[in-house]
Amino acid sequence: MYRVFESLDALVTIVEEARSVPMTSNCVVPRGDVLELLDDVREAIPGEMDDAQDVLDRRDEVVSEAEREAEETRTAANSEAEETLQNARTEAERLVAEAQEEASRTLAEARHEAERAVADGRRQYAELTDRARDEAERMTHAGRAAHDRLIADGQNEQARLVAETDVVRASHAEAGRIVDAAHTEAERLRRECDEYVDTTLGELEATLNNALGVVGRGRSQLWRGQYGGGYETGGYPAGGRSGTGMDLID
Repeated sequence: MYRVFESLDALVTIVEEARSVPMTSNCVVPRGDVLELLDDVREAIPGEMDDAQDVLDRRDEVVSEAEREAEETRTAANSEAEETLQNARTEAERLVAEAQEEASRTLAEARHEAERAVADGRRQYAELTDRARDEAERMTHAGRAAHDRLIADGQNEQARLVAETDVVRASHAEAGRIVDAAHTEAERLRRECDEYVDTTLGELEATLNNALGVVGRGRSQLWRGQYGGGYETGGYPAGGRSGTGMDLID
């Protein structure tokens, strides 16, 4: 086909460059060159026609081959896509299993830590309560002993003053003063003992409240980590727990 186009282009060039005939639209062309180019066209056309016919005859075969290759490519792409999807699902399931296992382990550790904190709080409460009780008993015994001693001293002093006839009236007054002082001192000791016990129990109460606050914050963080911070109606986590740690103590 290229040979035919080349000969035709040469013919066009000869005509365009031919010498014109005066007073007409005709031109003078070299007959030999034109005939030679026409012979080339005549010889080239049958071969080109045969090539074109061959292409037309093979059209269905070429189309079928292209369709077959396209189907193979589509099948291979589908298989690869299914394999990729299966691999992705397997990987996703593995990641989910690992995440669930990690969440279970974290939850178990948090529960163990909460139980340990509650046990420590109870132990500290028992120790502080026992210590406060012992200190209160000691102060009570000391106050009673001081009270008894002062009463005895007052009574002894009163008896001594009564025995002295020249200062009987003064002894009565002094004895009454001593007895009043003894009662006042005993009352002061009892009041100080009560204040000490109340202060000690208040410190114990603050310590336990702090311990319960730590446990409650730990439980709240645990529930927020487990349920994504979601709460049901009423402001408590799912399951009916308050998240303050008091349910563990109970």
